[in-house]
Amino acid sequence: MEARAVQRYIGSSPRKMRLVVDLIRGKNVDQALSILHFSPNHAARAVEKTLRSAVSNLQNKDESGRVEIEELIVKTATVDCGPTQKRVLPAPMGRAYRVRKRSNHVTIVVAHRKDE
Repeated sequence: MEARAVQRYIGSSPRKMRLVVDLIRGKNVDQALSILHFSPNHAARAVEKTLRSAVSNLQNKDESGRVEIEELIVKTATVDCGPTQKRVLPAPMGRAYRVRKRSNHVTIVVAHRKDE
């Protein structure tokens, strides 16, 4: 059995988010949560929240509601580009620089280890 969680419109660039997601892909959920909790990156908070949501979704999906976190792994974790907000920053001599404020969507799928 597997469950997924999606968090959309996170205000961080996809490139920075992928650096964090690459750390947890394929790891145990317990180990992944500890990696994210002690990571200094700002993006780690959003990924940790999404991972906890995926585990909760799996517990809700199970009939008994009892899922051992030690038996779960992060099956897939992807980061997709979200919409980009375009802003203008004043520059010297009457010019303007374009600032692109990027966003992303994170999808995490957790599954039982024996299902692999």
